[in-house]
Amino acid sequence: MNSFFELAKNRYSVRNYLDKPVEDEKLHYILEAGRIAPSAANYQPWHFIVIRELEMRKKIVETYNRPWFLQAPVIIVVCGDHRAAWKRPDGKDHCDIDIAIATDHMTLAAEDMGLGTCWICNFDAKQAIKILNLPKEIEPIVYLSLGYSGDQPDKRSRHLSRKKMEEILHWEKF
Repeated sequence: MNSFFELAKNRYSVRNYLDKPVEDEKLHYILEAGRIAPSAANYQPWHFIVIRELEMRKKIVETYNRPWFLQAPVIIVVCGDHRAAWKRPDGKDHCDIDIAIATDHMTLAAEDMGLGTCWICNFDAKQAIKILNLPKEIEPIVYLSLGYSGDQPDKRSRHLSRKKMEEILHWEKF
């Protein structure tokens, strides 16, 4: 098993997938990592839609038209139910934050299983709602492509470029 820092440093956005199916055991491990993620007040406002069938993947790709996207043998649509999300006293809805936490857990679990992911938010949500037949209270928030990476990350790429701690760390106040 990898250490947390190895997983976090090695994980990158995969945009080239091998034509190889994801084993059920690995997929369930990844979904379980999302299920057990913490959420505000433990409300767990998420739903996961797993898309494996080619015809359905083709429909989803219409909402995010990138040539590499269809290569992914699995697409997980992470949806949020804003009615079920915790709201701060000033009204701030934490649904998107909770979805981000669950998605991050899944990306790291995928890395742990030797799989690659790409976290996608730039898609036509209205079209996705129709394709997925979502009820009006459920919002598609993230697409997570999943599969075996067909390449190696460029070690000089932006996923390893980070600000220095002194640029982002503040003690006691800003």
